Amino acid sequence: MIEGVKILKKQIISDERGKILHMLRNDDENFSKFGEIYFSIVYPKIAKAWHIHQKMTLNYVAVYGEIKLVLFDDRTNSKTKGEIQEIFLSNNNHYLVTIPPFIWNGFCSTNNELAVLANCSDIPHDKEEIKRIPFNDRRIPYSWKFKD
Repeated sequence: MIEGVKILKKQIISDERGKILHMLRNDDENFSKFGEIYFSIVYPKIAKAWHIHQKMTLNYVAVYGEIKLVLFDDRTNSKTKGEIQEIFLSNNNHYLVTIPPFIWNGFCSTNNELAVLANCSDIPHDKEEIKRIPFNDRRIPYSWKFKD
């Protein structure tokens, strides 16, 4: 597991009417502060990768569909420098993944269906603090493979 990343099982409340999927509360151990919440729509067979934040802490959950979240630790002084971590998220595998700044991340739908990932970040989006590289950039030793 990449140093500083937290994966927390979140509560699901189900009854005959449907489900409530918890995401983040202000009394959760990994909550720091509220910046904004947004939803990322992921089209089939498309990797939304790679990006890295210099200030923002990410708090991801799958809202709809199945997501493969991939992390790459490129931090110079990290004990897990060079490590790749794959995390699979869905309504049935309901986890909150907290990603600190300076961890490369990307995600895709795990099947041929649209998926939605929510992020409840600790600061509002700032285009000046995010860096992006293409999904197939050779600096990150990962190959995105999609099912037909």
